[in-house]
Formats: sequence, structure tokens, C-alpha cells
Amino acid sequence: MLKEEWPMVTDKTTRPLRADAQRNYDRIVATARDAFAECGNEVPLDDIAKRACVGAGTLYRHFPTRETLYEAVYRGEITTLCERAPKLLAELPPTEALAAWVGELVQWVANKRSLAMTLKASIDSGSETFRLCQTMMREAAGTVLSAAQATGVIRLDIGPADLMRLGHGIGVSVEHADPEDADRLVSIMLDGLRA
Repeated sequence: MLKEEWPMVTDKTTRPLRADAQRNYDRIVATARDAFAECGNEVPLDDIAKRACVGAGTLYRHFPTRETLYEAVYRGEITTLCERAPKLLAELPPTEALAAWVGELVQWVANKRSLAMTLKASIDSGSETFRLCQTMMREAAGTVLSAAQATGVIRLDIGPADLMRLGHGIGVSVEHADPEDADRLVSIMLDGLRA
């Protein structure tokens, strides 16, 4: 599912956004992503509006609650990560694309886990956002995994969910560690996936 397919407003009965409103929406999400990374997930929404050069009313019109903004940022991050899978396959041999995508997954988990944990604490884990993100992640993992398995180098008894669990586990374990630890653990994991 591409970024353009995500609902841009929370009320599904509304029409698509005008071009200027869409630009404001995108700017708010990008600014929030940067602010959350820089200052933590509790940065005041009014500060995000100021940084995005929009009025508070514009921010709250798009995101009536902090949770809706968390969701939009999370969806954007997951979409970006998932879109990397086919791009890597177009650029690299399948086993290298698998290694690169798992490395990006590990780095995402290590760097963005607080956003995911905040979102999980504030919305239902069975929400549309979680279901869509989970589906996208499984599809992306399956894309790189099945291509690598087709080469005969990677074991066939590994599925996308296994790949995601392994990558997530490494990401959590290296969250506060040296970045080289992540590379070493990913290399060990990939050796274990070999046929």
C-alpha cells in the first residue's frame, strides 16, 4: 500500500484534501516526525504547529488529538520502510537486498521504538492503523525474503513473521548499544537463515 492510499483525514466521510491543505498536512507530519525524534513524543502540539509554520487551528483540524498525529507519523515511517523492500531488490542481488532491508528494519526499531510504544499505549492494538501497518510489514518482509529464498541461499522454513520477529528482537537489543553491534547481530542472524 503506497503512501497516497492512506486516509489523509480521520473522518472518512469527508472529501479528499485541497492541494494547500494536503501540503499543510504533509508539513505537519514531517515536522512532528522530526520534533518527536529531537524532543521526544511529548513535545507540545503548539510547538509543532509553530515549527511547521501553520496555525494551531490548522494542526488541530487535521489532528484533533495527539494520538491521531502519532498515528500519521507512525504510518508514514512504516510506509517508508516498506517501500524500501522493492527498491532494494531493484538495486541489489536478492540476498544482499534481504540483508540491507533487515538492517534498515533493525535501525528503525532501535531508533523509533519509543514512537511505536507510545502509539501502542494510546490506541487499540487492533486498530486500523496497526492492522494496515502489520500487513504492509509482512508484505515487505515477504518480498525480500521470498526473492532471497528463490536463489536457494536462504532456508525455506522461514516466513515473513519470523524475519520481522528476529529483526525486531535485534533492534530492541541494540537500542542503546554501539551501531556496530547491530551490524554484527544482523550478520549472525543472516548466517542462521542460510540453507
